Parts: sequence; C-alpha cells; structure tokens
Amino acid sequence: MNTPRTDKIPYGGDYNPEQWPEPVWDEDHRLFDQARIDTLTVGVFSWSLTQPAEDAYDFTVLDRILERAAAEGRRVCLATGTAALPPWLALAYPEVNRTDFEGRRHGYGQRHNFCPSSPAYRRLCTAIAGRLAERYSDHPALLAWHINNEYGGACYCDLCAAAFRTWLREQYVTLDALNDAWCTTFWSHRFTDWYEIEPPNALTEHWRGPDHTAFQGITLDYHRFMTDALLGCFRAEKEAIRRHDAETPVTTNFMGMYRPLDYHRWAPHLDFASWDSYPPLDAPPTMAALGHDLMRGLKDGAPFWLMEQTPSTTACRDVNPLRRPGELRLATWQAVAHGADAALYFQMRASRGACEKYHGAVIGHAGRDDTRVFREVAEVGRELEELGSVALGARTPARTALLFDWDSWWALEISDGPSRLVRYQQVVHAYYRAARESGADVDVVPVTADLTSYDVVLAPALHMVKGDLATRLEAVAARGGTVLTTFLSGRVDEHDNAFLTDVPGPLADLMGVRVDEWDSRPADVINPVLLGTGDEALRTDGRLVFEIVLPQGAEPVGTYQADFYAGTPAVTRHSFGESGGEGWYVATALDQPGVDWVVRRVLARHGLVGPYAEYSSVETACRTAPDGTPLFFLLNHAPEAVSVTAHATAVDLLTGKEVERGEPLTLDPCGVSVLRLQ
Repeated sequence: MNTPRTDKIPYGGDYNPEQWPEPVWDEDHRLFDQARIDTLTVGVFSWSLTQPAEDAYDFTVLDRILERAAAEGRRVCLATGTAALPPWLALAYPEVNRTDFEGRRHGYGQRHNFCPSSPAYRRLCTAIAGRLAERYSDHPALLAWHINNEYGGACYCDLCAAAFRTWLREQYVTLDALNDAWCTTFWSHRFTDWYEIEPPNALTEHWRGPDHTAFQGITLDYHRFMTDALLGCFRAEKEAIRRHDAETPVTTNFMGMYRPLDYHRWAPHLDFASWDSYPPLDAPPTMAALGHDLMRGLKDGAPFWLMEQTPSTTACRDVNPLRRPGELRLATWQAVAHGADAALYFQMRASRGACEKYHGAVIGHAGRDDTRVFREVAEVGRELEELGSVALGARTPARTALLFDWDSWWALEISDGPSRLVRYQQVVHAYYRAARESGADVDVVPVTADLTSYDVVLAPALHMVKGDLATRLEAVAARGGTVLTTFLSGRVDEHDNAFLTDVPGPLADLMGVRVDEWDSRPADVINPVLLGTGDEALRTDGRLVFEIVLPQGAEPVGTYQADFYAGTPAVTRHSFGESGGEGWYVATALDQPGVDWVVRRVLARHGLVGPYAEYSSVETACRTAPDGTPLFFLLNHAPEAVSVTAHATAVDLLTGKEVERGEPLTLDPCGVSVLRLQ
C-alpha cells in the first residue's frame, strides 16, 4: 500500500480558486484556518486553464494556487483535470466526443464527454498529466495525485467498436470460443468474422433501453470492456505521472455502488481507494455505510479516503434536502468509523455560477463564518485535530463478509426473467443492513477474496458463480462457518449461460436444496412466510420471486403460507461437513424484518450479535489501530438522545471522559462517541 503520509486525518475538500479573483483567496485561507482545513483538492476541472491550446501550456494560476497552499501550511491533492475536455480539443478532434447508446455522436458540452478509445484523448490526457507531474512532483504542498474525476459513462462509436473487437480477441482468442460463450446459435447470430461484431446498443441487440438485450453475453462483455477501456485511460495517466514522480500516491474518486464500472477490476491499479458519498438523505444510515465498506474492501481492508461529501445539500437532484443540525458531523464520523483516513467536502466555496452554484459549500457566496454549516464544519475539524493520529491506518477486524459482485449485478438486471423488479443493490443492502443493525462489522469483498478469516459469508443474489467460488464457499462451512445465499443465486456461469444442472447450480450441495420451478409476481403480490416456531416465530412477507424448494438434506426454517406451494420451504438450513457448518438458503425476497430475523440467527450462532443490537438507532463499528489499540465507535442516528450501557471500560476520545463497563452512556441526538477500549 502506498498511502498519503499525514500526521492526522486530512480535512478539507474541493477548492476551485480559479473561479474568483485573488483577493477572495485571502479570505478563503483565513476561514480555512478557523475550520481547521488542512487539505485541498485542486485542479479537478482545470484542463482548459492549464492547456488553452494544443501547443500551449499555462501553469501561472495553478502555480499561485499551490504556492499559496504551501505558504499557509496546507497540503494539496492535485488533480490532472482530464474529466472534462477543453473546447479546442473537441473541435480539433471531433472523434473525441462520445457516441451515445442511441448512436448519436455528441457535440461539445457537459463533462465525462470523452471517448475512452480515442487516440487523441489518450495522447493529450497523458501529456497534460505528465506535464503536471514534471512540474509539481517535488512541490512541498503535494500530498496525492487525483486522476480525472468520477469516471463513468459509455461510448458506442466506431473507435469503441474496433477496440471492443480487439478486447474480445484477447479474451476469447477464437470465434468458436466466443460463439459458444454468447450462445450465438440462438436466433442465427453465429459470427464468422470479428468485424461482424457491433457494440450492443439501441441500434443492434437492445430494445426498450440498456437493460433489455437479446443476447446477455455480448452486453455483459461490453460492460466489462467499457470498464477496462476507462481503466486504460486511468492507467495511462498514472504511467505518465510515474515517469516524473515515483512515490506520491495516486487515486481517483469512485462513486460507491456505481453500476457502470466494476471497481474490483480497478482496485489493483490505485495506490489507495477514495470515493464521493452522496446517499439520498432519506436513505437509511446503512446505505452510506455499505458504500464505505465496499470502498474499504477494494484494497483488502486498507483505509480509504472520503474524497467528497456535501456539508449541507446537493444540487443535482429534483429535490435537494438540507442536512439537519448534527447530520454532517454524524456522517463524517460514520465514514471514519468504517475506515476513512480522510474527510473531505465538495465544495470549499460555493461556485459563482453554472449547475453547482446552489450545491452546498463550507463557505457560501457571502463568505461568512457565522453560518450554521460553517460552524459545524469547524467543530468537526476541531475534533479531528484533537483525535490526531490515533485512528490513522486503523483496520476493521470483521468476521463477517458480504460478497459484492458487479458481474452478478449486471447479469441479473439485464436478464429476461424471472423478474425485472429484482434490483441487485436492494437485495444486497437488505442483508448488509440486517448484519450491521445486529452489530456485526462487515467486510464487503469481491468474489475472488480470501474467505478463510470469516465465520459468516453473506452472498445474496449471487446470480453468477465463477471459477472456484463454490469450492471456497464450501470450505467456509466445512470448517464450521455459515454461508447464506438467496433466490436467483447460482444460476449462470461467467458468460451468463445457465448451468445445466439443478438450481442453485454449483451451490446446490452446500445449500442442500433443489429448485425446479419459480413463480414471479408483481410487486404488490405477497406470499406470507412463517419463520421459526414457538416463541421465536415471525410472520413476514415474501415478494417478487418465489422459488419452490425441494430439500435435498436441508431442513425448513420458514415456509410459504399461500398459493399451491403453501407449506413448502421459503428458508432452509443445511448442515454441511463435520465441523458444524451450515448453508442457509432464502428462496424469496423477504421484507426487512424477515431478513433481519434470518441474519441475526446466522450471526448469533457465531457470537457476532453486537452488545448494542437492542438499540435500533445506534450504529457501532470497530477499528484496530496500528499499535493494536481497539477503537469502538458509537453513532446515534436518532433525533433524540439515547442512553446505552457501556459494554467495556473505555475513554471517549472526543470528550476525554472515562466510562466504566456497565455504566450508562448517553448519546446526544446525532451523537458520536469514539471509545478507546481499556
């Protein structure tokens, strides 16, 4: 790992001083001092400023920005500025502009507007990245490199078509292998020449939009190709930087659960992970937490940077609610609790114009230091400063893993049947939420991860099973662990072809079930499910997909209560191996109380239900500092105070107060405690 070297959690955010006259900079830095701002992300959209023409570079303004930061004792995360083309580039090289899903070549405008297969874009973006690295690699303010910004989107132009064919040749080598993988004998699509292959879009294989495709194999591969094409742009810029700067860490800012790009394919090429957290403000706290844990899992549990969050409100949605008092502090500490080693905002000063002029900022248009938002930002800065280096580099000692797989996400949602109403992200979040609200720390990991350290592996909606994954999941249960999976799991191989065996395919032996039929119904149709017996029984609801399960050694834990399959299993448990391992199978989309019931029982058999699980609004998280010190975070997401009983003797690092085990501990509304356990 090559992570930025700091003596505390970096605090600050995106700063675009080129938008204002220099006298404003003086006021900005005065206010930065008040708010304990020590880190600035600069140059994110500066390409047209630093390169006003193809044969001209001008670093005058950027020089002054970095010199001023250094003079003020602040560090800089320096962006290459290549996320938005300068107008001259798009006009000189029209092929740089993207072609959309409907086949329309776009003119200049917006951002993320470049074709990743364009030689002109690749040549010019690496040239500016190299020039920046050559000029600033030894600058005292430089802390990290920030390549591009929020990579995303897709292109369907002729350049991408040619690059796609090259990519396919490398993947499949022969047309026979490709035709077999894509099942092209269906509908007479068998290809006899590579040049017959066109990108899957509205003019070729698709109907009713990007998720409706006649051939899932080609669409799935185009997702993979576009992920790799954009990654190629990142890698080219990183290589250009490395020719002049061999040490400064390099990253780009991800967007959490962002469907278009498989971040697991990117992870090895980043020195450290970073992301921009903008969850809907009416989403449960576990939605942002899942994004944090996903980012932490990209680099084998290493800390990540929270590169952006809003200090108050967003501007890109139809309705943009304001963060209530205390919510900014709570969100920042939640990120730290889940592994963030930096807390940065977008934006430091509100933009004067264009589409983000109403986006929240640390400093508003009037430049005041007496606003509620500025005061809250300053208070968080004070707390992070007082915390010092205690949490830097701390890791999460999780014994529960949740598998997150972009291939399964894509394959499930482009599938014709059983139900287009099933959304991968929602299913995964339901099981993650159940585990987190039970007090378990969760590592969100790829399907290729080493699973030997986990007692529980949650694999909801594991639609695609690749390589030796089934064997590795069986090994978890064989040594006494528990594996849980759900409906629509184990259905297809890496090419999205159905397994020619009983459902759930390679997972059948572990789960001890066979599924011959499945019933898909509209969202308003429910089938009651009875979970458990006696005092612990819960009557809950299943929706969307109802798989009809034939036990093959598994025992029913919950049963359907209606329709012709009433009384058949909806949830099963299967003993596996000689060490007491289990495989749990959930055959329908249970509502959240039902998911909670199942997951809590899975966790309980391994002693993983946390000491504060009875407090519905209190989130907990653990990090272990590099010196072995355990840090325990308590976050109250309720608008009212909550009193809990301390589970251990500790010192609250935010207040200095000592807490004895068994003593009451009060968390204010949106309150936070960071406990150093004794």
